[in-house]
Amino acid sequence: MRKGAPRRTSRPWPASIRGAVIAACLWPLPQGVTAQTTQTAVSAVYDEPTRRYPHGVLGDDVEYGALVIQSAGQTITVRLPQDRVFEDLAPRLADLDGDQVPEIVTIESQAQTGAQLAVYNLTGQKIAATPHIGTRNRWLAPAGIADLDGDGFVEIAYVDRPHLAKTLRIWRVKDGTLTEIATLPGLTNHRIGEDFISGGLRQCGDTSELILASGDWRHIISVRHDGQGWQQSNVGAFTGRQSLEAARNC
Repeated sequence: MRKGAPRRTSRPWPASIRGAVIAACLWPLPQGVTAQTTQTAVSAVYDEPTRRYPHGVLGDDVEYGALVIQSAGQTITVRLPQDRVFEDLAPRLADLDGDQVPEIVTIESQAQTGAQLAVYNLTGQKIAATPHIGTRNRWLAPAGIADLDGDGFVEIAYVDRPHLAKTLRIWRVKDGTLTEIATLPGLTNHRIGEDFISGGLRQCGDTSELILASGDWRHIISVRHDGQGWQQSNVGAFTGRQSLEAARNC
């Protein structure tokens, strides 16, 4: 794997789009995205690139030691201890509790126990997190943030070890805690060395579903909740990244 410069920072989205990010929980969000809420403009970016955790799953050995949050004219920097990094492409802004103020969803990896999904508030406090995977150099790839089952609460979905376990895990956000509500094997959304996560959230009308690849990368799989349980549908052959992006269109 290459050992070059940090992954390119994406440009912020135009102001006309930013307001929709929080309301619709669009996915994925580029690094540096700014979200306009009813109270203030918010942005979050990773900073302080570091090579202290040389996993290289995203195509290089550069990760990030800090999260920089800008809100209400203030800048807050969250610096991780030396045994942790943000092993991620970009912070994700999403209103997880319906108060019109976004939270920040990140991937945080520890030197011995690997990755976890971690949620920060605008003051820089970590307010919720999943357990670490448990082993060094084990990662997770976010798949979507939305009310996936129609219960009025937001869910966060990610693929646990997309190169090994290939397991979709769905966590409900409720009362400030994350509770795992579904585990679906045989799905993936990332290949080692790629500097992007494939697929994501598809929202058409009132329906939210996840677009992923089958574990063997042969098929595009839709995952949705039909009111009774989680349903998987084969929606076509996987022929590259663009085929997954096309499957997200309504």
